[in-house]
Amino acid sequence: MTDYFEVHERDAAARLGELRLDEPVTTPALADPFLEDAGSLWAAEREFPEGDDSSLTVLPHRAFPAGTREEVQESFRVNQPETDFPAAAVVPSEDPIDVGADAYVLSDAQGFVGHGAGLKDAIVNAKGALPADTALMLSGVATPANVATLVYAGVDLVDEAKARVKGAEGFYLNTDGEFFLEDLEELPCACPACAKPRSEFTRADCQEHNVNALRAELRRVRERVRNGRLRDYIEGQARHDQWLTAAFREFDQEWRYMEERTPVVRNNELTAATEDSLRRVEIQRFADRVTSRYENRFDAPLVLVPCSATKPYSDSQSHRQFHDAIQWRGHVVSMTSPIGVVPQELETTYPAQHYDSVVTGEWSAEEIDFVAEVLQRYLERNDYPRVVAHVPGDGYQEICERVAAEVDVPFEYTCESHPTTDASLANLADALEGEAAYSKRERQHNTVRALADYQFGEGAGDALFADRIHVTGRYPKLQAWDGPAGDGSEQLATMVPTYGILSLTLEGGRRWVDSDAPTKTVEIDGFVPHGSVLAPGVVDADDDVRVGDEVVIQGPKAFGIGRAQMSGPEMAESTRGVATKVRHVEET
Repeated sequence: MTDYFEVHERDAAARLGELRLDEPVTTPALADPFLEDAGSLWAAEREFPEGDDSSLTVLPHRAFPAGTREEVQESFRVNQPETDFPAAAVVPSEDPIDVGADAYVLSDAQGFVGHGAGLKDAIVNAKGALPADTALMLSGVATPANVATLVYAGVDLVDEAKARVKGAEGFYLNTDGEFFLEDLEELPCACPACAKPRSEFTRADCQEHNVNALRAELRRVRERVRNGRLRDYIEGQARHDQWLTAAFREFDQEWRYMEERTPVVRNNELTAATEDSLRRVEIQRFADRVTSRYENRFDAPLVLVPCSATKPYSDSQSHRQFHDAIQWRGHVVSMTSPIGVVPQELETTYPAQHYDSVVTGEWSAEEIDFVAEVLQRYLERNDYPRVVAHVPGDGYQEICERVAAEVDVPFEYTCESHPTTDASLANLADALEGEAAYSKRERQHNTVRALADYQFGEGAGDALFADRIHVTGRYPKLQAWDGPAGDGSEQLATMVPTYGILSLTLEGGRRWVDSDAPTKTVEIDGFVPHGSVLAPGVVDADDDVRVGDEVVIQGPKAFGIGRAQMSGPEMAESTRGVATKVRHVEET
């Protein structure tokens, strides 16, 4: 059994995988139902090279998580002489050793589950030491309330042990915590175990309910992962227990671990319902790229405007009114929480087009601090002759006034009571009187370059799309071409409206490789891929490749361009799964 676990979808550290038994099972899941297949799933012994003492710490029979049921322990004691290495092994989180297994059970789970920093340290350490394409299991710790956070942290398998023990002790478990069975006048559940009258509900029934609630929560979690929205759920779910709230905040601070596993683009809504949303990888990554990669190329004043509920902003009624007053005489940048600032060229780029936030009409102190910091960094990087702040007073002006005191560029304010009143719009138009309007061609070229800067790195826009290119199409589906318009021109890239990024052609890929722009490369073996590249075919990949990244695919026999389905480190060490989709390829 060397090929029973394969990851199919990723939502940051959470994963949907396939446990390949007689009847394949989608993880994250309960391991208990598969114990009848234990002889084929688990193994207890492994032959180590002479002088290798790894068996002292990793032999499954040496240590079991507290509360592990006897049948689980017995399943680990089944020898498998026909296999070269165990399908699963029990290891400590502090010093896990890769023994070539397909799954690893952390032996000390009960020591760190219940402690935010402890959970983070244990999971991050284990994930760093064990192969990316192996399953991680915690035994004796899962409940309906904490399993979503465990999966969010990177756990693939759990068991029923704690749910059953709690039921036997008279604790009724739900996603919002645990309750003494004797204190419940009604059973707040409609599962089969809870269908009987309260007076007839026994502790044995409580055990069955607890397991049913755990199964239901795992179903909910799997669906959230499929939709790329587990974090949205966690921000509310973790509030039911202080240590869970601490745990996901600890993971927010573990930037390298979470950023490496978080896709750069998604086609789903990002719900920003709490101040914790400000610390999401997607939010921090967007703010960082805008303030470290984006370059303003318009010779015009900066016009700051408020965001809108409609996305992209330019489709909203308020922004149409702003544009009628501005008439392309100023560079429009939207201010928003939780994103920060959004230049008009990036308004469709994930997550600027995909987020939805709670609107109360008031800004929190943390939101003001975050947006002010982003705006200040943006202005320190980009030169403007002046700033026209067409923003209301409910937090927006406070941010502008704070930043104006720190930067060497004059601010003027044009909003009276509300940005869309006739008086306010007239003030905005008057403030831009005499400024030259920039052309549609300039807008299109600058949009393509701005997307390249954001997507590929600082300076990429100029390196890939020099003055000789021309741009066709209707925004937001622009196409960049090499050279002047004509029959000999070759297409380099297309703007993808869904994500607000560039999709390169083969010619665009070649230009990317030949340019000074940072290139993200997947090196493959001697074959010509069609449709996708599987992980076994990857020789190496750049460490900074993330899920959703545009990548160059190169090998002895092929050159291609595609989109990553794994991070670079995962591609390099995985032995199964789709590493990257292939859009265009040619034999070399």
